Amino acid sequence: MKNYTYKCTNCKTEFTAEQIENEFIYLCPKCGKAEKNVPLEGVLTIEYDYEDIGNNLQREEFLKLQPGKFWLYPQLFPVTLNKVEENILNRLALPTDQYLEYEFNNNKIFLMDETRNPTFSYKDRASSLIALKAMELGVDEIAAASTGNAGSSLAGICARLGIKSHIFVPKNIPDAKRIQIQSFGANIYIVDGDYDNAFDLCLEISNQKKWYNRNTAYNPLTIEGKKSAAYDIFIYTKGNMPDNIFIPVGDGVIIGGIYKGLTEMLKLGWIEKLPKLITVQAKGSDALVRYIEQNSFTYKPAETVADSISAGAPRNLYMAAEAVKESGGLAIAVLDEEILTAQKDIANNFGILSEPSSASVFAAYKNLVEQNKINAADKNLLLITGNGLKDISALERWNKQPVVKSYDEWMIEIIK
Repeated sequence: MKNYTYKCTNCKTEFTAEQIENEFIYLCPKCGKAEKNVPLEGVLTIEYDYEDIGNNLQREEFLKLQPGKFWLYPQLFPVTLNKVEENILNRLALPTDQYLEYEFNNNKIFLMDETRNPTFSYKDRASSLIALKAMELGVDEIAAASTGNAGSSLAGICARLGIKSHIFVPKNIPDAKRIQIQSFGANIYIVDGDYDNAFDLCLEISNQKKWYNRNTAYNPLTIEGKKSAAYDIFIYTKGNMPDNIFIPVGDGVIIGGIYKGLTEMLKLGWIEKLPKLITVQAKGSDALVRYIEQNSFTYKPAETVADSISAGAPRNLYMAAEAVKESGGLAIAVLDEEILTAQKDIANNFGILSEPSSASVFAAYKNLVEQNKINAADKNLLLITGNGLKDISALERWNKQPVVKSYDEWMIEIIK
């Protein structure tokens, strides 16, 4: 028997790890549904014996761990990490200086910089765990649907570990992300449709081909992998957690993972309350914001410059909404114009080139401060989840083409 179980977020039924993993089951066997253009039902989470973990893993000792290496606390992950060679694990290590402090408008602001991860996005946290689980299960082919980052992440991580990857992407994928996927040697399938079409196609084909599936929320380990950032934040802050965490939301798995990591720390007695989780979406892709306001889901095709959070049917919608509600947070949608302005502001003020999805959190931060819905003097943490070089077309929207002048012309203009 393994030291963890799977639990349905909907019907609350628990299953042994063997029941789920031996049959390559992803959603709840009782109520799980993966239908086109709707959120997933029966998403599974992984539960541990938190009392036993708390008795054997002390808060003070945990805070001494190095961030960016989730395998240092294997008790909280569903993979037999102690059997993986250290040199393999080190290929997956994240930077150890991601938590950054700046000053903006005379107040401190904190950024979690995921732009320097192995493939330059937050998605590496999930892809690494998925790849290690595939290796444990004896699988050497993994499939994923992606707007770009999850695909390039899986492709790059698989290349590091010698696994074959199959990536399904929408036709409007930014060229930089497409090229990154191809450069890692992945099999790429460009779908004449949007992300939701790519997601559904990936499910059908991977089920028939018996490929291990990384699709976000569909595979419970995507939530597990993304929860590691909550533990890294805990280590970086020495346990003095932020008041508010701003999270860009597309499918809702990053916020779901952060929420799960935080609730685990509550169960372990390491924190006393949850930070408020502030979900940020683009106006053209605001399904979660609308769901929280109306308490019902209606499909609407997504269209936004922030491709990484473009999802008409967020697959982890229900868990994401729970994260906002239970943490006392809120949901906000920002305009594409505000996102591009925020992207420029982050680059100019903090020296970090973020992609539009990440810039959305800074746009939301400024809006909420102006509206007095959050206090700028609080400890506010913004997740910067992807590198701006992954989408050059967005950068071109606010960077004018520079003029070309001769040596003598520049001398005259600059010196005069």
